[in-house]
Amino acid sequence: MTKKYQTIALGGGESGVGAALLSKKKRGESVFVSDFGTISDNYKAELTDAKIDFEENRHSFDIIKQAQLIIKSPGIPDNAPVIKFAREHNIKIIGEIEYAALSSKSKFIAITGANGKTTTTLWIYHILKQSGINVGLAGNVGTSLARQVAADEPEWFVVELSSFQLDSMFDFHAHIAIITNITPDHLDRYDNKFENYINSKFRILQNQTPDDYFIYFADDTVISTEVEKRNINARQLTFTLRNNNNCTAYCSQEQIIFNQTNQNFAMFYENLQLSGKHNLCNAMVAGITADIVKIKKEKIRNSMMSFTGVEHRLEKFSSRQDSL
Repeated sequence: MTKKYQTIALGGGESGVGAALLSKKKRGESVFVSDFGTISDNYKAELTDAKIDFEENRHSFDIIKQAQLIIKSPGIPDNAPVIKFAREHNIKIIGEIEYAALSSKSKFIAITGANGKTTTTLWIYHILKQSGINVGLAGNVGTSLARQVAADEPEWFVVELSSFQLDSMFDFHAHIAIITNITPDHLDRYDNKFENYINSKFRILQNQTPDDYFIYFADDTVISTEVEKRNINARQLTFTLRNNNNCTAYCSQEQIIFNQTNQNFAMFYENLQLSGKHNLCNAMVAGITADIVKIKKEKIRNSMMSFTGVEHRLEKFSSRQDSL
């Protein structure tokens, strides 16, 4: 007789194993991990230690069809046979981020975009950490959100989200949602339709209320056009590379100017460790977010200056003469 499990984690990598640990340790569910490929030895050892059943190099449909919930790793496409099978059997399918967030009381800062989201995520996390905030880092960076929720719940989580992750999120609620930019990417996963990809990115705003915040790049015509078309509940805060004091953060006379919700301040480009227009954008997002969290401007400024970025990607400004 086939053993029944309440929850199936599809994928035996960090995302799937983290979800399985959360399911077993915190939610007390019977859980099974299924991977169509090979599971690495360290994850197999971890699952064995936690007494979680698993399989590799196959998906056992007779086990999967009896589950109440499937937690899907983001790398598994919606047209994969196992996903089609689950839908045919009316099994609920969500992503690891969704599953973890629904098990957590933390507040979420969520970042997505075609470019710059990793640096922005790490910069925000750095400022909050340096300011003494109890904060976790998850998504496409660090360990899985599910693993962290199973072990601890900080006040805030900073989460980098890909469009693939957003596609399997339905009830996730970001207190602060950020879209850095949108350019055509991964269109093969979206029927080669740019609008489908845009819709995926804007899923980050679902479930937001007027008490939440949406930060976006005012210079990005794709985002600006979509904002005009959509009914957005959250408070909208914008940043720009132009000298435009109608935005929450803007650039003027080699300085970033913050017209913040709680405080106003400025800082010279030369005081940042990172160069390039894209990093001015990342800095503006980080500063706006830190203000929402009510970090004092002196701590924001100092933390922004001490951030050195993603290893092997970024380097310091060479002079004050870098143009926008």
